[in-house]
Amino acid sequence: MAVLVCWLLVVFDGYDLIVYGTVQSSLISETGWGLNKATAGTIGSMAFVGMMIGAIFAGRMADSWGRRRTILGCAIVFSLFTILCAFAPSAPVFGALRLLAGIGLGGLVPSANALVAELVTAKWRSTVATLMMSGVPIGGSIAALVGIQLIPAFGWQSMFLVAVLALLIVVPLGLKYLPETLAPVSGTAGKDHAVKEPSGFKSLLRAPYLGVSVLFALATIATLFAWYGLGTWLPNLMQLAGYNLGSALTFALALNLGAVAGSVITAWAGTRFGPIPTAIAAAAVAAGALVVLVTGPPVTVVYLMLVLAGVGTHGTQCLIIAAVASHYPGHLRGTALGWALGTGRIGAVAAPQVGGLLLAAGLGVNSNFLAFAGAAAIAAVLLAAVGLKLKSKISTPHSLTGASNV
Repeated sequence: MAVLVCWLLVVFDGYDLIVYGTVQSSLISETGWGLNKATAGTIGSMAFVGMMIGAIFAGRMADSWGRRRTILGCAIVFSLFTILCAFAPSAPVFGALRLLAGIGLGGLVPSANALVAELVTAKWRSTVATLMMSGVPIGGSIAALVGIQLIPAFGWQSMFLVAVLALLIVVPLGLKYLPETLAPVSGTAGKDHAVKEPSGFKSLLRAPYLGVSVLFALATIATLFAWYGLGTWLPNLMQLAGYNLGSALTFALALNLGAVAGSVITAWAGTRFGPIPTAIAAAAVAAGALVVLVTGPPVTVVYLMLVLAGVGTHGTQCLIIAAVASHYPGHLRGTALGWALGTGRIGAVAAPQVGGLLLAAGLGVNSNFLAFAGAAAIAAVLLAAVGLKLKSKISTPHSLTGASNV
């Protein structure tokens, strides 16, 4: 039940994050806030700025203060501020609310993954971490499906009121079922480490973790640039390409359903072949699919390529999380997840901005697809470097926990 509750919270996390992409065109055309593509991209980045703050500090909080308290606190924060977005009177207020919601959104995922890693055996840790992340695109898929019905009938504001369900249903379930766990403290190590070791960000940024920590962060930046760039801009891009709002949202649905499938496929493949080799392949698939979109293929191929892009981009991110959860000891796990996801939000912050600036510069829809394809290709290269670095450490006494599984 604890794992299920964490997964449900990740679903709402995904909904509250992706919902902006479904209402973006409505905000530009209907609010009278004077938004254009560039400023809409800036507002889209605000949630990711908050997520960067939340991911970095919540991971450390989860290791220090307890997973349960951190998870529930983050869930309450992102739900409350998402609901308040429906009542925003202006673009600056809306952007500020998205930033505050983003702090909770960013803090939930590393905290929930750290808790789940404590509750399952090491054998299943990578698989469950990957499946947990399926909640993000499932939430995004729900946002697209709900948007097709709610936006024409009740306006864009109704999309943000859906977040009340998390407060009324999932948070009470969390209060009942989530156990309070703390990572083993220094000097009281469990299975993950048997000697006294320091914890915190300083430990990640020195031997033996420095090189791989930096590579994980850079790979996450590139992956999140591609994934959240698509999540933020895809409905608008497809409208600019000539499709109506309903059709544009079905393209977003295809992307998110591909991401759901990617969570399942990569959970199996990551267990079978190792998270890093599978992540390299997933990132390459995403890059190839996005390049195909630039050629202007038939609509059936567009849907297929968006599904593959979802499989590749989100699958890569799931596998990075699985690799981090598997390759750091328990006393550093939450901190390491927060580090990778927090610094990775730089890519998520930049993507909406870059997408909007490319469109504002008149470079067209394809410029966005090429930018996101390039980011996925860079992620593949960085992950290859991670794999090489971890393999080189297998025979050393300070090798990362689980490195031999790569």
